[in-house]
Amino acid sequence: MSPAGPAPLPAFAARARAVGGSPVREILALTERPGVISFAGGLPAPELFDTAGLRAAYDSALTGASSAARALQYSTTEGAPELRAAVAARAGARGLATTADDVLITTGSQQALTLITATLVEPGDTVLVENPTYLAALQCFGMAGARVIPVPCDEEGLLPDALAEITARERPKLLYTVPTFQNPTGRTLPGARRAEVARTAARLGLWLVEDDPYGDLRYEGAHEPWLAAHPGAEDRTALIGSFSKVMAPGLRLGWLRAPAGLRRAAVVAKQAADLHTSTVDQLAAARYLADHDLDAHVARVREAYRARRDALLAGLGAALPEGSEWNRPQGGMFVWARLPEGCDATALLKSAVAHDVAYVPGAPFFTGAPDPRTLRLSFTTHTPDEIAVGLDRLRAALR
Repeated sequence: MSPAGPAPLPAFAARARAVGGSPVREILALTERPGVISFAGGLPAPELFDTAGLRAAYDSALTGASSAARALQYSTTEGAPELRAAVAARAGARGLATTADDVLITTGSQQALTLITATLVEPGDTVLVENPTYLAALQCFGMAGARVIPVPCDEEGLLPDALAEITARERPKLLYTVPTFQNPTGRTLPGARRAEVARTAARLGLWLVEDDPYGDLRYEGAHEPWLAAHPGAEDRTALIGSFSKVMAPGLRLGWLRAPAGLRRAAVVAKQAADLHTSTVDQLAAARYLADHDLDAHVARVREAYRARRDALLAGLGAALPEGSEWNRPQGGMFVWARLPEGCDATALLKSAVAHDVAYVPGAPFFTGAPDPRTLRLSFTTHTPDEIAVGLDRLRAALR
């Protein structure tokens, strides 16, 4: 070693230096202490997990020498055939004809988005997003070096005319959208707009990435068909789904339904990432779907979440400052609110945490200039009685 000491290490990659951590994850860490009522995280209610059913499914996956040998062994990148078939059957029941060969099983739906991004996006490519949009998607596109452009939205979601104009001008690779019970706003894109988005994608040459983690959590109204089911979108839509919100997020199981060429490329990207998703988790999930009525379980979850949504909506008028606005989502996990002129939700969060209550400021979800008055409130984690206590604390914090 020279007297001057060791040479400095080479720098981190530019993408690692450019993309910051998630403020949502940091807020969750802040609010993990006992007694805090948090409206911050989009966390399923743990008391509603079908623990007994999942335990039985794991036992079944590991019963017998041949079952255990398979469950604990390496498996194919595409995923367990029986789980792919179950995903395809559930998609077909929602009106989208799907075969097992159309499906790739992923380690959470976040991985599906990462694989699609790795497959389609090169540094400098343009990606379109709703404004505001899912924060981890912005991180994903940032890590890929994409140029992210927001599409203007109103209270029903993205504006198709604006999408067509921006697509013609900017020639983006893809549009990323959460059209059903969007994160963070809870909005649902109407069917007529979905059809326009599909037509625009077909006419102007645009990939569609449709993220649907919340679609099963509908509390009122009728299901809207997926973007992937609309004419013009069939050969250009990557549909991403998840078992996190309907089974359990700890399973880390998601899926990707995509056209053959894109799916094959995503398989290669997954081989480079993790070879395959956990075999035992896949087989347990497939066993659960074979032995239990997931739709009946989801119906029980929806009933509980509907009551929690209603409790939050009923108390927001008293909890938020006069002049605030908020929406009424038909499903999902989030209510989107806007405080009166002059308020800053990020600055007010410190007072909220001091009162043992938390929310997520809306600013990090925006691309470009944020609206500092906005905030996201999740209603799924706490009971109606706990929500009422949390709203009392929020009222005191924002007074």
